[in-house]
Amino acid sequence: MQPSNPQPLAAKHPAHAPGMPVVCVIGDGQLARMMHTEAIELGLSLRVLAGATDSAAAQVAADVVVGDYTSFADLNRAAAGAAVVTFDHEHVPTDHLHTLCESGVNVQPGPTALVHAQDKLVMRQKLSDIGAPVPQFAAINTVDDAENFWDRVKGQVCLKARRGGYDGKGVWFPQSKAELIDLCTTLFDAGTPLMAEQKVALRRELSAMVARRPSGEIQPWPVVESVQTNGVCTLAIAPAPGLDAKTQSEIQKLAALVATELQVTGALAVELFETSDELGRNRILVNELAMRPHNTGHWTQDGCVTSQFEQHLRAVMDWPLGSVAETAPVTVMANTLGADIDPAMPMPERMHQVWQKLPHAKIHLYGKPHRPGRKLGHVNVSGTDWDKTREEAEAAAHFIVHATWPDGYTDENIGG
Repeated sequence: MQPSNPQPLAAKHPAHAPGMPVVCVIGDGQLARMMHTEAIELGLSLRVLAGATDSAAAQVAADVVVGDYTSFADLNRAAAGAAVVTFDHEHVPTDHLHTLCESGVNVQPGPTALVHAQDKLVMRQKLSDIGAPVPQFAAINTVDDAENFWDRVKGQVCLKARRGGYDGKGVWFPQSKAELIDLCTTLFDAGTPLMAEQKVALRRELSAMVARRPSGEIQPWPVVESVQTNGVCTLAIAPAPGLDAKTQSEIQKLAALVATELQVTGALAVELFETSDELGRNRILVNELAMRPHNTGHWTQDGCVTSQFEQHLRAVMDWPLGSVAETAPVTVMANTLGADIDPAMPMPERMHQVWQKLPHAKIHLYGKPHRPGRKLGHVNVSGTDWDKTREEAEAAAHFIVHATWPDGYTDENIGG
């Protein structure tokens, strides 16, 4: 299917600066919203394919195409006239993206790369093929497959939905073979494709982000420590405390290898397990991939010369990449997740209170209504000391969420 000649559509829309490329972002969440901020500074024009006019990105973008990212017609409509199509999530059907590419649309990252972030088994197989370190894994197509894998890894099983899982969803840790069999039976009945991997003895989680241009230039950010709570990232600490220079360099080279071998363009997050082998030696394993800006890269907005959002746009446009030099010795990002009950104190007043005590805290909100556990925003704090910077970031995020300071905090030990 050939799109109609789209350039007049882009040119007629008053949102687009004359002579500047139009970037189409598929997705309407906070990542698209924050890409829009950087697009403004770059002089780029952004069009967003949004599911609703009040979504996080649609609130701020002037050119919004309301539609369904699973509909080829809507994708084609949004892509019309754009210099490049990119994403704030990985869930767009790759068949549609292949059709767009065949009709001449510039899609970055392309569908042959994106499939590795959509299907965990495909990702594991490709990573294994290129020599990247991964846990033991297996396709689980039958209950027998599950039982055999349980025996192979002596019960250390992590069962995963191959598609769609994120933030702790679609992941199960059965405590017995009988529980594994019941889980597989239920999930097979629901039509959920499955895989399994060996549960590892986790020391901590790390994240290595890189950006890659279609022409090949790669730029890695410092490796960060990612702190998870109930499967959801709550903190990113940059750079990762206690990570020696040799290990950091090896991890950055691993992330660059993944980006190159999988032909990823734009921002890539390589989420990692830091664990140990049978002899107690430190070992790094690849956990997940995200081919877009990522939660563990939000610290770059205030702790780096070039943020992940600007770099992603520069990369998918095949423009020279920016410096990733750190602007402070330590930056900590703390997510603000909706509390069980939304406090009565209005959000602007909570922000006011945080800045009274922590004027250097950078608050980023996503324009989303409250829902328990929902990512509503994040706080970045930069400093010189890991412990103090983390304490301040967590305190600021706590107040944004609960309208109270954490236990033990007083006027004397906040800020200063």
